[in-house]
Amino acid sequence: MIITDDHMHLYNHLRLKALEEFKKAGGTHVFLVSLLSKHYDVRPESGKDFRKIFDAHISLVEKANKIVKAYAVLAVHPAEITILGGRLGFRKAAEVMMEALDIAGEYVEEGKAVAIKSGRPHYKVNEEIWQLSNEVMQHAFEVAKDVGCAVQLHTESYSREGIEEIARIADKAGIKRDKVVKHFSPPRVKEFEEVGIFPSVIAMGNNVLEAAKQGTRFTVETDYIDDAKRPGAVLGPKTVPKKIKELLKHGFDEDFIYRICAENVRNVYGVDIE
Repeated sequence: MIITDDHMHLYNHLRLKALEEFKKAGGTHVFLVSLLSKHYDVRPESGKDFRKIFDAHISLVEKANKIVKAYAVLAVHPAEITILGGRLGFRKAAEVMMEALDIAGEYVEEGKAVAIKSGRPHYKVNEEIWQLSNEVMQHAFEVAKDVGCAVQLHTESYSREGIEEIARIADKAGIKRDKVVKHFSPPRVKEFEEVGIFPSVIAMGNNVLEAAKQGTRFTVETDYIDDAKRPGAVLGPKTVPKKIKELLKHGFDEDFIYRICAENVRNVYGVDIE
């Protein structure tokens, strides 16, 4: 049975052992997402400085593939605008982030990664930073459209108004809405289907079961951050296999799970998954 975690990080706690736990629990496929520049001790002055981050991440994903099937997602995290902006100015920070997204797109074209990650801050920022963040996110959509990949989004907490605004920005960039994946989604599967954005449901509590009751148009994630200072956050690496298997106890069959963990992954990310 294919069981996919759509969004996980590896950092300084369990590292590859997290994937061994994931595999032991029944996990088979994982999307590994790179972290903020500070996690790599990189102080970017230009987008080119993200190459060090991306190369380190791709090297890690290569090692991960000896344990489970792992896919690389290259992130230019929206919080970079705050981190870089204090040093470079916010307009310059946005330009650096857009250049980094261009480079991430090159890695996708070369087959080294399958998707990119962007978004806008999940915390309160002033109007200038918010507008610049929307410009960066739109640029990510344009890059993804050009190279033919999906975009995982880190954004503010879900609201119908917010997700509809993001969908309009995606339309402006020319990317299909179902290639835009809202990371850390609540189980609002029907609402996401109406808008067209694709939800990656965070596997907290009964979220996976609640999502399943509304259909199959979603993926599942832990957002495990592998931080020694926050062990087990956001959710542990065994969580997705556990929650997916629980669906069987609630009357959902393996075909249902295949649609969530394999067909959706294939359709959204364009990867071979068997």
